[in-house]
Amino acid sequence: MTTPHAKTYVLVHGAWHNGRAWDRVVPLLTRAGHRVFASSLTGHGEKEHLLGPDVGLDTHVADVVAVLVEDDLTDVTLVGHSYAGMVISAVANQVPDRIAGLVYVDALVPADGETVLDVMPLTQHLIDAAAASDAPWRIPPMPEGPAPMGLFGVTDPVDMAWLRTMLSDESVRCFQQPVRLDNPAMDTIPRTHIHCVGSTAPGVTRRPVPPVQPNGTPSQVWELRSGHDCMVTAPEELTELLLKSG
Repeated sequence: MTTPHAKTYVLVHGAWHNGRAWDRVVPLLTRAGHRVFASSLTGHGEKEHLLGPDVGLDTHVADVVAVLVEDDLTDVTLVGHSYAGMVISAVANQVPDRIAGLVYVDALVPADGETVLDVMPLTQHLIDAAAASDAPWRIPPMPEGPAPMGLFGVTDPVDMAWLRTMLSDESVRCFQQPVRLDNPAMDTIPRTHIHCVGSTAPGVTRRPVPPVQPNGTPSQVWELRSGHDCMVTAPEELTELLLKSG
């Protein structure tokens, strides 16, 4: 059941993941009376068989725009985790009139014309490793690291086993394709930044958030004591912040 003040959330997963990554968050938002959409991007989940060298950032942007248009969604709180910060930025550039707010969950925040490599240069070694393999266009999921890194910041053995079931390869093109952010209308959209501060992988640096948003209001930045995949390890805390966003 929705409430008179119900929001519409569109949750976009990060690289290597699929829509099931949000399975612990979706029911919490729904129980609070909101509509939630959490589809898998092309090449992931039920669309894993569609992965190919031509799948790129533009493909994933088109995936999300299609959800908004086909379901005629407006006043949307668009949430992107990790790589999906690139995706939601480009979606807002294309259809700003449908977006009420952007939420970057431990996500990349690009400028116009940047690629994932520009925002996170560390990803170059993943592309280099792929280039030396039998399938130079595909990048396997990041390997597990010692605690507290774990698997995308997940360290509980049961949670790690569940997470492994939803991970699949990513196309190199997703990291190399530049984002287009040339629509002045997107600057009016409020933004929220949620930073996971439980653990940070060596060599990973986070761009500082400017004190003022593009729309002229103070930036909204929250910290969540969690590993990178906070939707797995801290769904209640993440949901609480999503409900406050906008």
